[in-house]
Amino acid sequence: MVDALRRALPETGRTEPLVRRSDRADYQANGALPLAKQHGRNPRELGEVVAAAIDAPDLIAAAEVSGPGFINIDLTSEAIWRQVAARLDVDRLGIGLPLAGKRIIVDYSGPNVAKEMHVGHLRTTIIGDALARLAEALGATVIRQNHLGDWGTQFGMLIQYLNEHPEAEWHHADDADPTANVAALDRLYREARTVFDSDPDFKDRARARVVALQSGDEDTRKVWRDLVEVSAEAFDAIYERLGVSLTAADLAGESTYNHLLDDVVAELVDAGIAVESEGALCVFFDDITGPDDNPVPLLLRKADGGYGYAATDLAAIRYRIRDLKADQILYVVDARQALHFKQVFATARRAGWLTDEVEAVHVPFGTVLGPDGKPFKTRSGGTVRLMSLLDEAIAKASDVIAKKNADADPDDLAALAAATGIGAVKYADLSNNRIKDYAFDTDRMVSLTGDTGVYLQYAHTRLSSILRKAGAMTASVDPTAPMSKEERALALHLDAYSATLTEAVGEREPHRLCGYLYALARTFTSFYEANPVLKAQTDQARENRLCLVRLAKDTLAHGLGLLGIASPGSM
Repeated sequence: MVDALRRALPETGRTEPLVRRSDRADYQANGALPLAKQHGRNPRELGEVVAAAIDAPDLIAAAEVSGPGFINIDLTSEAIWRQVAARLDVDRLGIGLPLAGKRIIVDYSGPNVAKEMHVGHLRTTIIGDALARLAEALGATVIRQNHLGDWGTQFGMLIQYLNEHPEAEWHHADDADPTANVAALDRLYREARTVFDSDPDFKDRARARVVALQSGDEDTRKVWRDLVEVSAEAFDAIYERLGVSLTAADLAGESTYNHLLDDVVAELVDAGIAVESEGALCVFFDDITGPDDNPVPLLLRKADGGYGYAATDLAAIRYRIRDLKADQILYVVDARQALHFKQVFATARRAGWLTDEVEAVHVPFGTVLGPDGKPFKTRSGGTVRLMSLLDEAIAKASDVIAKKNADADPDDLAALAAATGIGAVKYADLSNNRIKDYAFDTDRMVSLTGDTGVYLQYAHTRLSSILRKAGAMTASVDPTAPMSKEERALALHLDAYSATLTEAVGEREPHRLCGYLYALARTFTSFYEANPVLKAQTDQARENRLCLVRLAKDTLAHGLGLLGIASPGSM
């Protein structure tokens, strides 16, 4: 297309026309329209000249002008079959490596020590993990960062309360569920908060305990380390069940940067970026305002000398740029923190840490709602535990799967229910545009029909079943074979996989991959219903169709894997 444009209009240089899939042809190019306007030409006439200049008989079967200057392009069947063969011959399914050499940090999940993970942690964990996997698939070196809330006033309060209530039990070393410890700590934290808010003397003792923690008092630090350790074990249990790729090696809590805070703030003060205001240390902005249009300062250090979490975030971004050598940093944090990150990024730019060579991006997301479309709460009005949600999804999936597998081994059924239940939760989240709210409805999530993770997993089992029945995969593509419209549609859709991954990463929108995989499953169904595979009329058709099935199966499994969803071989 580029060469054809240059022949038709030499002054265009190397202009790249936009070529996309079309309902009217295999592809449609729109390059003639903007160029005709730019150079004072009739767009349809220019389109006809460009179409006539296309000279690729082995690739393009027809190029015709449509409407005001669109160019409809049909490929030769042989070229499409050759592309199917090429994708089968390599392990990467045609995926490019546009991010090779890039170091990308993904900051996600970030639960709080001594508190249970709840529904509010679901989206950051699932979306962040998908973005990390996607970036790795395109060649990036990804550094995961789990920014735990493990420092601050709340720990002085909780440690002091535990010190004054030695009878309080929260260690359950023999309990099969490591989240039980954190559930107990969460309850004790709420008790400590009640005393903190009502007893001035306890408040003073708790604040003194914060000082002891920050100054390195060994007894206080020992309890704090214990809190972090048991919390990390609980988080690992949830991550394992959820099937995300975070590990203990990715933990980088607020305390990680505590020793850097003095230096970071001193650097900002010396540069005149941070200034004192009413005893506190702040950064002011002329162009950043709050909802009321009034300037909102970024608080680095409170009047009592304690650092705020903005100082920690600034220490983190400086460390990630200077020490971890990040080219891009993604902060997968809910939309309510948009103003905060705008201030942090602006401060980092003024300090010279965040340059044009490094991209810092806040990746916001909407809220998880209940099935009724209202904020998700327990019946008592409390926050919904994340583990409870996962239990519910797995139980619902078990009911659905059991109906289709009445004679299944109980252990096999339990494993399959876990894979489908967790997959259903993930897909329901990721298939929605991340910035929008969505309703957590397990009945809809585990449906075998419609745009669900279970439907895609079931499609994978159908593909696997066909290949098992075919026996050892020795089929090869014959590019001279005729091609039905359903074969063509499936092959062209498979060819768009790499571009879809690039778009999903570039826009930080995993739902683009979900949409692609759902369309793949539907396109395969249309192909399979119209084109017998194992009972094809000729050996040539059978071999080519088996190759399409194999490529569709591998692509679907790979795509589900990037979403962190299992691809069972049978259901």
